Amino acid sequence: MYQTRIDIAESVRGNSISLLQACLADAVDLFTQVKQAHWNVKGPDFIALHQLFDQIAEIIEEQGDELAERITALGGRADGTARVAAKSRLAEYPLDIVDGAQHLTAVADKLAALGRSARACIEASAELGDAATSDLFTGISRELDKQLWFVEAHLQSRR
Repeated sequence: MYQTRIDIAESVRGNSISLLQACLADAVDLFTQVKQAHWNVKGPDFIALHQLFDQIAEIIEEQGDELAERITALGGRADGTARVAAKSRLAEYPLDIVDGAQHLTAVADKLAALGRSARACIEASAELGDAATSDLFTGISRELDKQLWFVEAHLQSRR
């Protein structure tokens, strides 16, 4: 771990970095999964979904950047390569789908999974006494919930 003047105990910083790193791997993975949907969606809602998925991917990419920056601020090394992301806790994206509704369902499942994980990290980092990291996870959770709402709104109209 790198030296820093942040007044958080090294053990707490190490535990926070572990939480952040796991979420970073998930975020990098989710970014690529949403891009998979963006590139391959077909159907009558193509342009709307193509654009929606691209916007979501950009937000996920920004969140990954925030996670990585917090890792390095705490004295850690942010590992965000594709090979590191292969350790993601997210399930594999179904590569054989093209239909808009199928992509919406898959993306909704992934957003919900990362949101669940972020909420667990809110609790874990708060228990460590790292309020700033907990706050970061709170913001990420809130934004993931918002993007999930946008995706689910498309699915709800199909019922």
